[in-house]
Amino acid sequence: MASLNIYNQKGEVKSEMEMPKFLMEKWNPLLVKQVVDSILANARQVLANTKGRGEVRGGGKKPWKQKGTGRARSGSSRSPLWKGGGVTFGPKKERNFSKKINKKMLKKALLSVLSKKAKEGELMLVESFELSSPKTKAVSGMVKRITGGKSALILIGKDNKNASLSFRNLSRVKVLMPENLNAYELLNSKNVLMDKPTLEKYGK
Repeated sequence: MASLNIYNQKGEVKSEMEMPKFLMEKWNPLLVKQVVDSILANARQVLANTKGRGEVRGGGKKPWKQKGTGRARSGSSRSPLWKGGGVTFGPKKERNFSKKINKKMLKKALLSVLSKKAKEGELMLVESFELSSPKTKAVSGMVKRITGGKSALILIGKDNKNASLSFRNLSRVKVLMPENLNAYELLNSKNVLMDKPTLEKYGK
């Protein structure tokens, strides 16, 4: 049966752990895509916002009298036909791109990606991330030895401030709290590092 390597803080393999049953999840690309699309849609910021003729400043006075000028009649200089006028059917900030996704689908997609990474050797366990003080140089060496210098996602609890401070300035490394992990974050990094208690929580 497949197993996971457990590393110490020097980046050395110290032991192995039998692959948990919840990491035997089949790869489900359709579900993962659906969940990732919903995550990105829900994070999307609506910035484009245009003003209609009723929102544009000015234009209260009729440009010229209705008849006798030989020109087409016009009621306002803020008409969409005029330069500086309102926009017809332009984008509005009230647009809603969010997509609903249930918790079961979110978790199933998460386990599907975790299982894929475990099988491909991209999920690594570290004995502990506890540090007596911030040590960027030490953790940099550890990550480099474990991942071979490739990008990594580090899962650390919010109470472990020394580890968070140590990892945050490393390039190609992203630190995330375990409860904020999702399928998109997993796919966005080549390797994932966490400790054994964190991994076990995802199986509950």
